[in-house]
Amino acid sequence: MSVTQGVIQEKVESALRQALADAKAKGLLKIETCPGITLDAPKRPEWGDLANTVAMVLATSEKMAPQDIAEIIVKNLLPAHDQLFERVNIVKPGFINFTVRPSVWLEVLREIERQESAYGTTDVGIGKRVLVEYVSANPTGPLHVGHGRGAAVGQALAKLLKAVGHDVVNEYYINDAGRQMKLLGASVYARYRELVGQPIAFPEDGYHGSYIRAVAERIHAAEGDRLATLPPDQAEQRCRELAYHELLGLIRNDLHAFGMEFDSWFSEASLISSGAVEKAFADLKSRDLLFEEDGALWFRSSKFGDEKDRVVRKQDGECTYLASDIAYHRDKLQRGYDLLIDVWGADHHGYIPRMQAVMQAYGHPKDRLQVVLVQLVKLLRGGAEVKMSKRTGEFVTMREVIEEVGADAAKFYFLMRDSKTQLDFDLELAKQHSSDNPVYYVQYAHARICSLWRVAAARGIVCPSALETDLTVLTDPDELGLIRKLSAYPEVLQASAVAFEPHRVTYYLQQLAALMHTFYNKHRIMPPAGDQESGESPSTEALSPKITAARLVLMRAVQQVLRNGLSVLGISAPEQM
Repeated sequence: MSVTQGVIQEKVESALRQALADAKAKGLLKIETCPGITLDAPKRPEWGDLANTVAMVLATSEKMAPQDIAEIIVKNLLPAHDQLFERVNIVKPGFINFTVRPSVWLEVLREIERQESAYGTTDVGIGKRVLVEYVSANPTGPLHVGHGRGAAVGQALAKLLKAVGHDVVNEYYINDAGRQMKLLGASVYARYRELVGQPIAFPEDGYHGSYIRAVAERIHAAEGDRLATLPPDQAEQRCRELAYHELLGLIRNDLHAFGMEFDSWFSEASLISSGAVEKAFADLKSRDLLFEEDGALWFRSSKFGDEKDRVVRKQDGECTYLASDIAYHRDKLQRGYDLLIDVWGADHHGYIPRMQAVMQAYGHPKDRLQVVLVQLVKLLRGGAEVKMSKRTGEFVTMREVIEEVGADAAKFYFLMRDSKTQLDFDLELAKQHSSDNPVYYVQYAHARICSLWRVAAARGIVCPSALETDLTVLTDPDELGLIRKLSAYPEVLQASAVAFEPHRVTYYLQQLAALMHTFYNKHRIMPPAGDQESGESPSTEALSPKITAARLVLMRAVQQVLRNGLSVLGISAPEQM
């Protein structure tokens, strides 16, 4: 997937490619293979708007010093593109720094107005089907905080991939078969027996949470003592079924409260009942990738880079977790998805090679499956670690966090850091209405601009179209800084999708909000109107109608990009706070 850049970056890249082509046509450079061109912001703003390293990339093949190559490129770049560049500098050992004319940057505002909610999106992924599987917690208890982070990451990834043109399906894999479900049934049945005065030994590896007792109490309220008269196997199975449906319903409700809706809920039990596991085994056997040893059935995963072969059916005839996972991922491939993305907890890191081996076993490249790992969340309250829920005395559930800080704040915090790194989540900070709270800071930037429109409407001021406004009056460094940041949004969005790293968007929004708040506090956007409160800076700078109109256009563009960025993260953009 290539990364499509903003409108200004595209102009600069096009000019640079033309200069390279001209240099080759004149025999000044050989350029046997056209290099990839990347444009980055220089470390210091006074060095220019964009920087490029193509001269250093070409040094080896051209057998020339990067500085000399850079000089050839610049000579062929100017003066043909002098309307685009204010200046172009060469910095040792061969960086080319571009300063774009302020008038050119104004095109960004027009582009945002033209595209509105589509600004930043692209169709580079069109025609590619992607399945994103995330959360997929066992329906044996409520979702915890770690599941919340995985949910936020999975949803944001799906939205990012849709934004770059992919056909995306969100899927939850229900682990409703195997040992964990048996333990769930045994645990609930044991608590049920206690309630009817027939205590039995609690399963050694059972689920001890207070929610198990609560489930048993609701089953007893519905069924009475009837289950105690059934054979133990039947009673336990009935407890398992009732507990499973209740806990899965709880998971669904918690995800709904978190703003999560899945396109597909895929049952592990359906794989087994349909014979999909045995069909997957037969397929692997036909490829000579299953073998029997010591009474067990093994998958030759070492043939594809795994450290050793893996058991798929144990000596007692019971299938391992890997067996269902093989059948499940085979099913995904048969459904025709071009890319499979699994969001897993970081403790599953060692499982990646064997699942990539499954991809290769069925004739696909291993990168057909991409695994995004999500590290642990450390909950804090005022800087002190929260180890247990005050409500239950056990782990803190996802629902408790949502109820305390809100779904928006929870998502934003879960997405603030690279998912591969541990996250410190301070519950008290997440509730603060201050600039110290990142999500409030970003959402307030959007709400603050919305307040402008209410003031403008009260004064009879209409925000004009960017196409009909003289934007050349936007010459202040703070104005141009905002426009440059707006121009970077498409690249940030698409780079985030390519890397499967939604935290890049979160970081960008914080930077954009900081620039917006600084501008809002420093500059007046509309002229004062007597004693009427505008909520703006008390700046005494004189404003002409042209500047007012242009700054309103600028604020509308900032508002649009803030809203677009929050939307792709699954977070609301409030109009009042």
